[in-house]
Amino acid sequence: MFYAILAYHVEQTVQSWTPEEDAALMEDLLEINARLTRDGKLGPAARLGGTAEAVTLRGPGDGVVIDGPFAETKEQLLGLYVLDCDSQDEAIATARDLRRVNPTAVYEIRPIMLYLPGAPLATGAK
Repeated sequence: MFYAILAYHVEQTVQSWTPEEDAALMEDLLEINARLTRDGKLGPAARLGGTAEAVTLRGPGDGVVIDGPFAETKEQLLGLYVLDCDSQDEAIATARDLRRVNPTAVYEIRPIMLYLPGAPLATGAK
C-alpha cells in the first residue's frame, strides 16, 4: 500500500538555519532517501517552498486566488514523501527514521487511496 509521510515544521525555525546547518540536515535526510530508493520503497519526495510564496485557490466557481495557506497551526507543511510499504507499521518506522535526523519536525502518516505517478519530471528544480 502507498503511504504519504507529510513533513511539518515551524517554518521560521527552518528559515533561521545557516546554509551549513540546512545542508547537514539534508545530507542526513538524503541518506534515508537513498536507502528507501535502493529498497524500492520511495516514490516522489519533495521539499516545498516557503508559505510566503504560496497561494490558495478557494471559493465557488473558478474560485479566488489568495496569498498564502493561512494555516492556523504553529507548523507548516514543508515537504512530503510517497512510500510503498507493506503496512502502516513500516511507514511509521520510516517516519521515525526521518525524525531521528530531524527531531523537531512532525510527521503525519496517511494512507494514499489513489496513486497516479504521472510522467517523470526533469530534474533541476529552481
